[in-house]
Amino acid sequence: MLSASVAAAVAGVANAAPPSSRCLFGCAAASPVTNPATGTPVLRPEVLAVLPHDPSAFTQGFELADGGLYEGTGLAGRSQLRELDSVTGAVRRSVPLPGRLFGEGITVVGNRIWQLTWRDDVVLEWDRSTFTLQRELPLSDEGWGLCHDGSRLVRSDGTDQLHFQDPTTFADMGSVSVTLDGRPLTELNELECVDGQVWANVWQTDQIVSIDPATGHITAVVDASGLLDQAQRGHADVLNGIAAVGDGEFLITGKLWPSTFRVRFVPR
Repeated sequence: MLSASVAAAVAGVANAAPPSSRCLFGCAAASPVTNPATGTPVLRPEVLAVLPHDPSAFTQGFELADGGLYEGTGLAGRSQLRELDSVTGAVRRSVPLPGRLFGEGITVVGNRIWQLTWRDDVVLEWDRSTFTLQRELPLSDEGWGLCHDGSRLVRSDGTDQLHFQDPTTFADMGSVSVTLDGRPLTELNELECVDGQVWANVWQTDQIVSIDPATGHITAVVDASGLLDQAQRGHADVLNGIAAVGDGEFLITGKLWPSTFRVRFVPR
């Protein structure tokens, strides 16, 4: 999906302003560690390291597996599947998506990588070891984020729904509505499944939410604002990309971001 700033850039408008961030609840400097209305914990990223990231990568999917960092990028005619060096950010190998497919979220399942497309009505299955395309399967709605919880795929489509898919056939296995304070939360974007939770970037915000996939209830909100300085924000797009490292640590980045941040989420 394209934010206003990237749409402007693609159209050739220089120095387009980044989209303004909005908070799911309060972003005041002196904020409580929970949302007073619900008791939902509010967290912040404690930065442990700052790593390079390709600032030309329109990041749509981001995942660590067996020491390899995999990234799916978007934009029609420019989308790729990549394997990166997790320390230097260097591209070890890459393959373009067929034609003008607009790539979206990715996830690793054994020796396969599933990759969504945005509005092209297909999902791609790649051989992980060779980066060769194995299958194109139909997708009935938009593709946004994707992760694997060990037994099923979890997919977002820009609505308040998380869809569950079979990891072998991509067949539907049900869905759940995501709610915050009893209200649906839409625009769930890039996903990461870890420790029984689904972490999701919320498009057009600096927020990441943790979701209980059994109930759809949001169990925590991360306020990730302020990672980029003002000069970097002028050339970057939205936060989008979360990969679990282990031991409660994550790599987070964004579309056209020059950096990836190794973080731990701590109370704000």
